[in-house]
Amino acid sequence: MATTYSLYLESGPKRRKTMVHALELLGCVATGPTTEAALDATPEAIRAYLRFLARHSEPVTPDAPFETRVVEHITEGDWLGNGSPYITFGPDLEPLTDAEIETCLKRARGLCDELAGWLARHTGAELDAAPPGGGRTARAIALHVLSAEGSYLAAALGGAPGFSRLHTAAERGEIALPDALRQAGEMVAERARAATPEQRAAVRQLPAGPRTFHKAIRRTLEHSWEHLAELERRE
Repeated sequence: MATTYSLYLESGPKRRKTMVHALELLGCVATGPTTEAALDATPEAIRAYLRFLARHSEPVTPDAPFETRVVEHITEGDWLGNGSPYITFGPDLEPLTDAEIETCLKRARGLCDELAGWLARHTGAELDAAPPGGGRTARAIALHVLSAEGSYLAAALGGAPGFSRLHTAAERGEIALPDALRQAGEMVAERARAATPEQRAAVRQLPAGPRTFHKAIRRTLEHSWEHLAELERRE
């Protein structure tokens, strides 16, 4: 029997820009300028994420058949379609088991390693070159990812020291970007493991909406994966 992945969608006005979250593959997202385009892109996004998991020794079969079904579609709120920090899906409220946390932390380190590897394969001039059609340079994307590492955990746990200092050092050139990203992956793991059982189960009510440890891990993975995929499409 084929695996069925449940899809959670967020769409901007008139269901244009859409992000699809495959929460059973925590970290996997697909995007598109419309809901239809995002859903069309989802099967290949899932396969690409499964290939990533296989590279990092998770027991998955990237070529196995699967099906998808939409179980939730949020169309009202702020910054929808971009990985909105203001929305919470039902599974975000469920505490992760210790085994699930360790799996996710392995993914976080793997994503940082692959981002670092991509950067290391390109010259400084290539990282600073404007992409065809406009948009951020590769260096700007990498710094953006680095700036977000730790921010999701900070919102859920009430703080995540050290990440801002690491980003500033990378921005100033005091530490190479690949080294900074690998270090950030280790710091995410350290901070997550230091969280108490109470912090991992809590729902923090903030002005921008509820925050949970589960949601923080989800967004940490999704954000890195989204931008790794963006960089890889440039090659």
